[in-house]
Amino acid sequence: MPSRDAADAVPGRDAPPDPWSEEEVVLLHWRLLQEVAALSDPEAPLEAKLDTLCWVFTERDKDAGPFSFASCLRVVGCSPLSPIPYCGLVDVEEIRDRIRHGVRRWLAATLERYPAWVREAVARHPGWVEAQLARDPQWINEQVRSRTVQGDLFA
Repeated sequence: MPSRDAADAVPGRDAPPDPWSEEEVVLLHWRLLQEVAALSDPEAPLEAKLDTLCWVFTERDKDAGPFSFASCLRVVGCSPLSPIPYCGLVDVEEIRDRIRHGVRRWLAATLERYPAWVREAVARHPGWVEAQLARDPQWINEQVRSRTVQGDLFA
């Protein structure tokens, strides 16, 4: 009688994955950078925007990491396999400054979709809101739904 493991085996399932091609790695860096473009979209989820901003503005000692914001800019700007025309090394801090310039407007546009109490919570306690969203990305939506169904007990 064959062992249970042999009967359940799926061809290729336990084999190590094929290594990524250099082009696939470059495209992954490009895909990560595309998240920055979503910052200006008012319909993009607040939690996704906060995650992207944390990635862009992470500690400088993490810039050398393989998929850091700085690394993604370097790979996409310098690789001949990049989906964009060659632009070479770019000044990471200049790009961060451009993003920093638009953040307030972009977040305000996203927050306009939410009730005033959500906007106030984000403005007064951004770290706490970020922690709630890190724990549960649907936290704000659940709070809004709860208050809509139940009503504000203190209104």
